[in-house]
Amino acid sequence: MSQLSPFVAIRRDLHQIPEIGFQEFKTQAYLLNYLQSIQNDRMEIETWRTGIFVRIAGTNPRKTIGYRADIDGLPIKEQTELAFASQHEDYMHACGHDFHMSIGLGVLTHFAKHAIEDNLLFIFQPAEEGPGGAEPMMKSETMQKWKPDMIVALHVAPEYPVGTIAVKEGLLFANTSELFIDLKGKGGHAAYPHETNDMVIAACQLVGQLQSIVSRNVNPLDSAVITIGKITGGTVQNIIAEEARLEGTIRTLNAESMNKVKARIGALVEGIKAGFECEAEIDYGSMYYQVDNEEQLTREFMKFTDEAADVDFYHCKEAMTGEDFGYMLKEIPGFMFWLGVQSEYGLHHAKLNPNERAIDLAITHLVNYFTFKGNS
Repeated sequence: MSQLSPFVAIRRDLHQIPEIGFQEFKTQAYLLNYLQSIQNDRMEIETWRTGIFVRIAGTNPRKTIGYRADIDGLPIKEQTELAFASQHEDYMHACGHDFHMSIGLGVLTHFAKHAIEDNLLFIFQPAEEGPGGAEPMMKSETMQKWKPDMIVALHVAPEYPVGTIAVKEGLLFANTSELFIDLKGKGGHAAYPHETNDMVIAACQLVGQLQSIVSRNVNPLDSAVITIGKITGGTVQNIIAEEARLEGTIRTLNAESMNKVKARIGALVEGIKAGFECEAEIDYGSMYYQVDNEEQLTREFMKFTDEAADVDFYHCKEAMTGEDFGYMLKEIPGFMFWLGVQSEYGLHHAKLNPNERAIDLAITHLVNYFTFKGNS
């Protein structure tokens, strides 16, 4: 049996301790312990909340190249039956952030031992899944002090074969926003509906109306998604519900469309308030800015990848996926790419099981790219 790659082993360790946003205490401790074991006089380590910055000095720096890895898990009960499955009940690395971290550590370890001319900054970012760590991390003193001139990130892609890297210039991921709507009316006995304001009926009406926004208020040549993934309301079968709650998500391909969709949601909710004589509140929760890949850097990476012997290149299309890395790209030129991990189950699924062969392939490719970029 072949020996397990050290960074696959790290991935398995991290997979067992998933933690949600800004509660990644064990994860941060694990990362810091590893980083301190390889630290040398060219490395500087600083923490920010549950995140970490690692700066590696170059031999003749003209710029700083950044790599970002998100570190949080999801509130999902794992169903993979892996020997290294989550030890935190009801939490799982179901979006591949354990891969992102182990790949980041692999690239960092190489450059801790083999210097290039330019500086490198590795960012281990908390709370990507929510409430959003990238935007406040960008404002931190450490980021302002060590702010890179360009930045790169990757995301695992279960739908692509191992050995595939997919990317495109320009828009890659959508603008996203959470959506929570709380309705409050007047409950009562099911035998006397005329004395109540039924919030289950109001919620059902509103769900149907919300779907009309995409079909009738968004330009057909544009794209938007409004999904209500959860409805709660009422207590028992013979009491008319006094309260109901809708939980969902909004996704658009540009910021202007997001504003238009939200304005229309507000108008429809006002109509529900009037029609059902009830109260209503809207909360947009976490909002993520679009991932917009800088064209020149992305094309250069595409050419580099297409000519590489270690991976296959695929020119992909934009997706309605959300990622708060968009806040970093808003201020720093760079790009995100998809890394093929070939899993039967997709992102955020309780049975997601990415192929671990992708870890060392990604490390090798990024080491080669950063060496090329950091010495040119």
